[in-house]
Amino acid sequence: MNSNIVRGVLVLLAVLIAQASFAQDAKQKSEAGRWVTESGNLEVDIAPCGKALCGTVVQVLGNRSMSSPQATMQAADTRPALGMQILSDLVPDNDGEWSGHIYNRENAKTYDCYMKLVAPDQLKIRAYKFLPLFGKTQIWKRVQIANPTAQ
Repeated sequence: MNSNIVRGVLVLLAVLIAQASFAQDAKQKSEAGRWVTESGNLEVDIAPCGKALCGTVVQVLGNRSMSSPQATMQAADTRPALGMQILSDLVPDNDGEWSGHIYNRENAKTYDCYMKLVAPDQLKIRAYKFLPLFGKTQIWKRVQIANPTAQ
């Protein structure tokens, strides 16, 4: 009888470990999470906001110009970047892309955009006016957040 209890406990532990692993894997395959912009200037948290996804600046890492990466950005929008929502209204399409809007502080303009997870740690974002053909693509990198309980 004791072996049945031990076997049951082991099965339960295996199921719990598998569920935790699956949940972590699913999170890494989601657009939600923290991302560093291609310029390396901003860390953006992408999370649900209503029925859409939005992206909010959670850390300012630099101030390089997107149009001239060697130069300091002279932002047309002088509001602090920290806490600013730069991605909005992102809703899923049928082909795994999300369509919405992206705000550019450098010229204070909002563009249509789409985003797509191209790898677990890479997010493709294309900002455009009128048609995606007239746009610019960036690849954002996922921020690897250390597990505080693993120390």
